[in-house]
Amino acid sequence: MKVLINDNEYFLADDALSGAGADLVKPDADVIIHNGFIAGRQSPLKDGDTLYLIKRGEIPTHEEMQNLIYSRHTPKIADRMAKARIAVCGLGGLGSNIALNLARMGVGYLRLIDFDVVEPSNLNRQQYFVDQLGMKKTDATLQNLKRVNPYIEYDIHDLYITKDNVKGLFDGCDVIIEAFDSAVNKAMLISTAANAYPDSFIIGASGLAGLGSFKEFRVVKAGKNVHIVGDFTSEAAVGRGLMATRVVIAAGIQANLAVRLILGETEA
Repeated sequence: MKVLINDNEYFLADDALSGAGADLVKPDADVIIHNGFIAGRQSPLKDGDTLYLIKRGEIPTHEEMQNLIYSRHTPKIADRMAKARIAVCGLGGLGSNIALNLARMGVGYLRLIDFDVVEPSNLNRQQYFVDQLGMKKTDATLQNLKRVNPYIEYDIHDLYITKDNVKGLFDGCDVIIEAFDSAVNKAMLISTAANAYPDSFIIGASGLAGLGSFKEFRVVKAGKNVHIVGDFTSEAAVGRGLMATRVVIAAGIQANLAVRLILGETEA
């Protein structure tokens, strides 16, 4: 029978078990994945089955990583995501989580922009760790994303975005995601980018603070290619902080919307 092992075809005996495939291709494998599920060495194989053999600590090749994404996302989606070029502006509670989601989706190019450093109050909702305190957010984000997918093209800008430097900053980007804290900066980026890049999708956020229900979130189309996510009312204030459990939901909606727009979907 024919079995796909680490993306290559092999012919095994009709009564072969998963361990036989491991012995043939990677005898020192610590983990056997049989048709997408962890299996032991005694798992019976059938014609057309798939095995992935993993040795702990070993980084997959670019081709292996892409094939793993293909197996989960389907080739059509994986191919389109690999060609996508997305910018994330601000790497705080929204941006650091958006970037992580997009890296897991296999986006081919990520432009990541922030000027700040990781400090203790960030750890309640941002995708950073205690040993990264004091690092530039761009460096810390790059470090984290490379642990998820080292083969994406990461374009890092340690920069404070102003109205004067928006034009030229997002050339070639299919999607521009606003992930700032300040309402003033949010409005500036969305309006300026919409004028400078009328053919790019722009995704912003408004109203994320507190612990209100996720059902309050909605997506509003605010222009030809502009979408805003949030409840549009709950700004951060004394007694109503920014919480991981709610901010991460909004980040997920923004990232999911970016993926849907890249894939040609017209509804949020």
